[in-house]
Amino acid sequence: MSSLSDTLLAPDRRPAVVADLVSVVNAEVKEKKGVGGVTVKAGYAAVRKVSPSIAASATDRMLPDFATALQPFWDDFGGAGDFGAYLAERGDAAADALLSVTDARAAATDREPLKRAYQGLRGKAKGHVQQALPRIGRVVQQHAS
Repeated sequence: MSSLSDTLLAPDRRPAVVADLVSVVNAEVKEKKGVGGVTVKAGYAAVRKVSPSIAASATDRMLPDFATALQPFWDDFGGAGDFGAYLAERGDAAADALLSVTDARAAATDREPLKRAYQGLRGKAKGHVQQALPRIGRVVQQHAS
């Protein structure tokens, strides 16, 4: 089985991977409910106001690190079944792996509005990422298989 980096970052595949992952983000934000959902939607809207293409550009920049973070899960998965379900079953570890990427990026940015928005959302981020794992896994599997 080839590495996720090799497959997901291939020049002919990367734009579609990024687009599909941005669709996951948009769908996850749209489906948020309640007070927490209002907070997520407001934070996402604030970030998009600063930079309308932030989801696509950030996903594209972080994709190599996301692929590296997911590689151990992909290796253990072995290709049989539903990678989204596999990630969801390992929700704590998979979410921590992905959040280690975004945490490092947020810490390194000099764009204060983005940093503040991320910090405001970070407390609940693990739960949100865990909820998104089935979709994330399906996108990865679709493009890596």
